[in-house]
Amino acid sequence: MRGPGVDQDSTLGQPGRTVRLLAAAVVLALTAVGTVWAQDSAFPVGPFRMYSTRSGPDTVVKSTRVDGVNALGDRIPIDESETGLRRAEIEGQLGRLVADPTLLALIAESYARRNPDRPPLTRVEIVVRRDDLRGGVRTGEFTDTVTAAWDAEPVAAEPVS
Repeated sequence: MRGPGVDQDSTLGQPGRTVRLLAAAVVLALTAVGTVWAQDSAFPVGPFRMYSTRSGPDTVVKSTRVDGVNALGDRIPIDESETGLRRAEIEGQLGRLVADPTLLALIAESYARRNPDRPPLTRVEIVVRRDDLRGGVRTGEFTDTVTAAWDAEPVAAEPVS
């Protein structure tokens, strides 16, 4: 490209064009292969299935939540504002939390740090709700399953002297 303000030495030569075309071809090929065969872990050259798939209109939809029970026995829904952990982060670690429920103690600790004026949690549960859909609409039928739970160690009473 020639013209005013264009330095003739800044034009891309044939080797530079070849390298750029090869790099673009590799990225396009990875994206095409990833789109067909890869999983979320291959993102950005694979699909992000959360946005690229959908459930059928007559199926079961699962959603995960965290519940806590405080020292007064009150059941509390735990959300991001209570602990700083988003639902997607919980769902992403679900396998680890089921395999080692003691990790749920970290949620109780985070809750205590963010809510120092509230009673501490003595139990944390990961609950998976299964909603039935018919024609793409909830039927009102659902089941809740506790997939992982952690209980705080009971505090021993101080001996009276």
